[in-house]
Amino acid sequence: MIILLTMRNIFLIKLFFLLTVLTNCETVKKKTDEIVEKENEKLSKYIGKTLNNLQMDLGKPDEDFKNEKGNTVLVYNSKKYLVPCERRFEIDYKSIVIGFVSNGCF
Repeated sequence: MIILLTMRNIFLIKLFFLLTVLTNCETVKKKTDEIVEKENEKLSKYIGKTLNNLQMDLGKPDEDFKNEKGNTVLVYNSKKYLVPCERRFEIDYKSIVIGFVSNGCF
């Protein structure tokens, strides 16, 4: 049996594949956004807490330094499934956590 592909059939096949790809991309984006939101909720609990509270939960940082504002930045590195994760916490002069940045953590 020979199937003749008309221009209309080719268009429909391409449209089907395009919709499949777009749907999958949206699903990945949604899951990624959910992971980032959970990470931010988890780390937000340290804002306003003391340096000691942070270190009691996370332990000694892998690195620490002073930033351009004179605040201390603590860096925690880890890996999950061979993907590097870095969390940075900014500590003010009163030893209070005032900010954080998370990269690659899920």
